[in-house]
This record gives sequence, structure tokens and C-alpha cells, in this order.
Amino acid sequence: MGKRNKGRDISGWLVIDKPAGITSTSVVNKVRWALNANKAGHAGTLDPEATGVLAIALGEATKTIPYITDALKAYEFSVTLGAATNTDDAEGEIIAQSDMRPSDEQIKSALSGFVGDIMQVPPKFSAVRIDGQRAYKLARDDEDFEIAARPLWVESLLLTDRPDADHALLEMTCGKGGYVRAIARDLGAALGCYGHVEWLRRVWSGPFKAETGLSLEQVDAMARTPDLDAYLLPLEIGLADLPEVRCPPESVVKLRNGNPAMVIAHDVEYGDDCWASYEGKAVAVGSFRAGELHPSRVFVD
Repeated sequence: MGKRNKGRDISGWLVIDKPAGITSTSVVNKVRWALNANKAGHAGTLDPEATGVLAIALGEATKTIPYITDALKAYEFSVTLGAATNTDDAEGEIIAQSDMRPSDEQIKSALSGFVGDIMQVPPKFSAVRIDGQRAYKLARDDEDFEIAARPLWVESLLLTDRPDADHALLEMTCGKGGYVRAIARDLGAALGCYGHVEWLRRVWSGPFKAETGLSLEQVDAMARTPDLDAYLLPLEIGLADLPEVRCPPESVVKLRNGNPAMVIAHDVEYGDDCWASYEGKAVAVGSFRAGELHPSRVFVD
């Protein structure tokens, strides 16, 4: 029996403008096949019906996923006012309704309570683990359970349009772990009218923008050709939020073997996380201490 083809050792990022109706995992699998890559992952799950930027990491770039996941990201979304659903979006069943509709000024006033450091309870139909099981599985089985609130940083939350009394268009910039559906649910509760997400789109995530992403049709058209390779972005983009230090030639092997080594640094404080480069390529990520980088992740050339 012949050996299974494990794919190519390619590294970098491919930005996809995800359509509605497909899971993030399915997008990763499609990109991995199209590039014949041996390793792939994504930075930040989008719900199946959500659209927008989904950054796919290939090869060594998968080691930078946590830094993109931790970065700020922005969403545009529509909230349907007057109804709550069991999934907090339009795919669920209506569980409560109200005839009350808030004014624009009431919405704007309520939004201020969702900015800054807030505590948010994720939707019951989410991938949060409860005693080892996914919350959405427990919800589908009609299990009775609670999800603990968790901290979220919301940089901004703005009302951008009011097409009619039943809908409000919002734009949110937030940190890691934010659920847009929970914002819609809690905003509706704060306004006393109920609410759920009608649609949502992630417009950017860290350095990646939906407007520069490829469609899945484009991926299919260029699959298994050098044309698709040309859209790969360097893995170093995933480290954009960390300070860069320079790596002298004699330190490269040490760092790639996981050992502390001298680096050339400017404006980096003791204990700061940073990444070391050699001739423009990432060598390692780690903590800066007394002129040395102590690596926590290393990159194979």
C-alpha cells in the first residue's frame, strides 16, 4: 500500500471572504485541499450564516493564530427588534415577543452600557464547553444548564442606520471571545423589547480585511495551481501586533532549537513578548529578558 499524500509544506496566510451557509471548518478544509497543504487552521470561528473575513493559516503560520485571535476585530450586523430567539439569531425559534420599539436615541443611550470592559454570557447555542460538552449539543438536547459570564473588551459599538422600526444596523469593534449574538440579545433585553441578530459580517480581524479576501468561487477556480499560491501572505503578518527584534546570525540556530539567544532590540522592555527576525523572516516568538529572547514558539525555515 502506498503512503498517503500529506500535502505540501507551505506556510502563510490566505484571506477568505466567507459566504453564508458554510462552517468555518469547511472553509479551512476547502483551502487546505485547494493548496494541497499539509497543515491549516483558522483565526476565529464565524457562525455558518455569518459572512466576512476568515483568515486561514497554513503550515508554520498556524503558530501565529493566537496573536490574530487576540487582536481586535470589527463586525457589522443587523438586530431585529421585538423578538428573542433560542439561538439569538434568525435561525432559531422565537421564544419571546414585544410590540414596543425603541427610538434611535434610546438605542444609542443603551449602547453605552456595552462599551469598555463588560461581562458577557455566551449564547446557549455556542461552542462553549460545559462539563466537557459543547453548549450547543446540550441546548439541542433540551438540557437545563447555565453559562458563566466572561469578560469582553468592546472598543466601540455604534448605531449606523435604522432602516425601519424593527431593525437597527450596528458596528462593533471588540477583543477576543465576543459574541455578536449575545450583544443583540442583551441589547434587546436592556431596551425592554427583545432582540436577535438578523445577519452579521466580520469586516476585519487584526491585519486582515474582508474586502481583500478571496471568494470560495475564486479558490475553486485557482485550486491546485500556482495562481492561488500568489495570494498567500507571509506568516509574519500574524505577528504584526508584537514588537520585532533582530536576530544576529549566530543566534538563529539557538533560537530555532528552543534555546535563549541574544537579539538586537529597540523600545522593548524586560519581559515583553516579541518576535525575532533574520533577513525579514520570523525565527521565534518569546519573552525578552536582559538582551536575550527566550523562545516559546519557533519557526522552521
